[in-house]
Amino acid sequence: MIAYAIIQLPQKLGWIVYGFFVCGMIVPTQVNMIPVFLLMNKLGLVNTLTGVIIVSISFLLPIGVFIITGFMKTLPKELFEAARIDGASEWKIYSKIALRLSIPSMATVGIFSFVIVWNDLLFPLLLLKSKEVKTLPIALLDFQGEFLTNYPMLFSAVVLSSIPLLIAYVFLQKHFISGMTSGALK
Repeated sequence: MIAYAIIQLPQKLGWIVYGFFVCGMIVPTQVNMIPVFLLMNKLGLVNTLTGVIIVSISFLLPIGVFIITGFMKTLPKELFEAARIDGASEWKIYSKIALRLSIPSMATVGIFSFVIVWNDLLFPLLLLKSKEVKTLPIALLDFQGEFLTNYPMLFSAVVLSSIPLLIAYVFLQKHFISGMTSGALK
């Protein structure tokens, strides 16, 4: 929705909103570790999966907006103008035209975000303390000790942990490939 709003806003205002999201990609996530921890602690979301989900969404939103806005800018404006002339509301234009044409770019963002969240070690390690809410990358650290690493068990666990990523890619491969090459074909 944000990407559609950015391309429909007047050009100068759209660039300003787009600039805020691009600025969200400029700052490395490691720089925000202390402020994120303090904020989540103040909100009572430390040691909860909800806190990790909120942080993951907030850090992945700029990347998703960047990719989908880039795709939506390539859509012909005549499609939207023709729908307006036919009497379609903005919601109808968004849901029936822009959203359906953006499925490849959304699949790309979905796979990209899933891989990042699935493999994220930084924020779960920062925010989660108890074993009940341990994520998979933190659990993989249990195979490594101070003086010994159980490599057979670690490698087996890594292979098993990559299976959901492979399944997601297999089911979304068609959309992922078309989303990555859509700008090159126009």
